[in-house]
Amino acid sequence: MSEAAASGHVVDRMRENLRAEGIPLAQDDLDRILELGLLRTAIAFDAMDAGIPHDGLPDDVADRDPAIPEAPGAEASPAREDFAAPTDSIEALAGRIRDGDVSPVELLDRCLEAIAARDRDLNAFQLVLAERARAAARTAEREIAAGRYLGPLHGVPVAIKDLLDMAGTPTTAGSRVLDPAARAASATVVEKLEEAGAIVVGKTRMPEFAYSPGSNNPHFGPTRNPHDPTRDAGGSSSGSGAAVATGMAIAALGSDTGGSIRIPASLCGIVGLKPSFGTVSLHGAVPLAWSLDHCGPMTRTVKDAAWMLEAVAGKDWADARTHMLPPAELAEAVSMGARGFRIGVLGDDGEDTALGTPEVLKAWRGGLDALVHDGAKLVPLDLPVLAAARVINYVILAIEAAVHHRPWLRERQADYGEFARLRLLAAHAYLPGAYVRAQQMRAGIRATMDAQFELIDLLSTPTMPDVAPALGVPAPTRFTAPFNLLGWPAITVPVGRGAGGLPVGLQLAGRPWDEASVLRAARVVEA
Repeated sequence: MSEAAASGHVVDRMRENLRAEGIPLAQDDLDRILELGLLRTAIAFDAMDAGIPHDGLPDDVADRDPAIPEAPGAEASPAREDFAAPTDSIEALAGRIRDGDVSPVELLDRCLEAIAARDRDLNAFQLVLAERARAAARTAEREIAAGRYLGPLHGVPVAIKDLLDMAGTPTTAGSRVLDPAARAASATVVEKLEEAGAIVVGKTRMPEFAYSPGSNNPHFGPTRNPHDPTRDAGGSSSGSGAAVATGMAIAALGSDTGGSIRIPASLCGIVGLKPSFGTVSLHGAVPLAWSLDHCGPMTRTVKDAAWMLEAVAGKDWADARTHMLPPAELAEAVSMGARGFRIGVLGDDGEDTALGTPEVLKAWRGGLDALVHDGAKLVPLDLPVLAAARVINYVILAIEAAVHHRPWLRERQADYGEFARLRLLAAHAYLPGAYVRAQQMRAGIRATMDAQFELIDLLSTPTMPDVAPALGVPAPTRFTAPFNLLGWPAITVPVGRGAGGLPVGLQLAGRPWDEASVLRAARVVEA
């Protein structure tokens, strides 16, 4: 079938599916969908579908044991003595807060001063909770003075992405569609942060319903990159990335469906960790795609990310996706180094273009050299299967998002901005059964990647092929989306500068439930 015929076939199918669901499709919207090429993935999926056997077990019914894997055969390296943490990291502050040398109230005031000085230009915060945070900071100060220190997050100002519910505050998810009334209860992760003594300073900006890897938002505006205000902060955890990079918060939570923690973390020059699927509860979070969504930390250092993950991870009976995992002392494991690790180095990823700009590749190689210096072994690895993984990630995301938004698309379509609306309409361009076929393909991709990880302990890629794009322009998910499809842990860590002195990140991905190895290697790169 010719490309034009395939496109016409998909358009007819989309019209029919929308009509069956009672969802209107304006001719102007259809014209824009075609102009923007939003049906390319549906056409590509049809072609992939024709070549895949129909008797495979779908990925979503496979029995995957969530047991923690045995640690790779790596000899522990001595703790590094030359690591210089930023002064505004949890790592640098926790001991001083515990000892009374730093006041949680004064620390919060510094963050609020940074918000007052910078957020008018950057647009990182949807909601600042100054008085509520001050009351929590005073409580934390009294508790610590009385000897009731709760741990490294106690008294630390943090931010949360505005798709996480927080009791007494509205949740917009970057949209005008949701009920503006204050939520009665907090998301599980927010409750866990507060139980650990963290102080929520505010809720951060994001693109509408997190459906963009950029900060573009027609209702509340984009978030500027702190390193260059003409550039984008990345998405969809846009405000969280900018807030941590500028000291408006010491750490933050983001969500990640195709790279939405790692992309803004990389573009803003901080650490971003997407843990294994099922490690962190999403109860009380507005979904984008139920089987691809992850929640995780965005921080100034790798050890900060480990502490944040320890605080929010674990079984939540309100979220059936979560697992009862044995507690792991991740922050202690961070300093063990990467000696003996086999690090896969991505070669061919199924695309016809270079993995990155010369500046990005140079910075990436510098990070890999640090791992070699610490005793790791590099293993060149071609993974053309990643191209298929990107397509299937998008197909599953689109279909799940369309199902979630179907009632609003029928009744509230005019309340969406164009970017989200067009993508949700285009998500109806798949055949009945496409979701199960995508899950069958997902299982095949997982099997291929499982076999590759018999040869390596971790895989490294650039996080992004280039530095931050222009303000409001979505970034590519080329290297990030496959690990949402797999549900495997992946981290980005700053590794240098690219064009215009803008940050470059290195990504490390590991086996499911092996956050410890991911963090250990990331710490070596960071150092």
